[in-house]
Amino acid sequence: MKFRSRSEPVPVAFQIAPMVDILLVLLCFFVITWSMARKENELDVRVPAAQAAQESNPVVNQTVLNVKSDGTIVWDRKQISRENLQEKLKSLASLYPDYAIILRGDVKTNYEHIVQVLDTCRQAGIWNVAFATSKAE
Repeated sequence: MKFRSRSEPVPVAFQIAPMVDILLVLLCFFVITWSMARKENELDVRVPAAQAAQESNPVVNQTVLNVKSDGTIVWDRKQISRENLQEKLKSLASLYPDYAIILRGDVKTNYEHIVQVLDTCRQAGIWNVAFATSKAE
């Protein structure tokens, strides 16, 4: 009787191409989410529109402060009081004399709340304050 000889199974090697594809997709995902997280924008704060608005590139020595419509101040996605804000700004101003603040005030915010934040920045020694606007549609 003649038996067929079985071929020996070929060991499956590690497939590098699919792994590279997966790593590239993960890298793209993390780069995009990281860049979105760096903007520190509060989604429920709608800034006023301006005709000549330009998108600025974030730099190292700047912080985005969000002032909601009820006057609450949000820094790094956490609500902060004016006293704590002044302490933090004083420490930053002593370390970095040209520290910048980007102030994002909601469209419905009373001007009084914006002036209070500006006054807090000035008392802390921060002179470089800019206002965020959106592009007019």
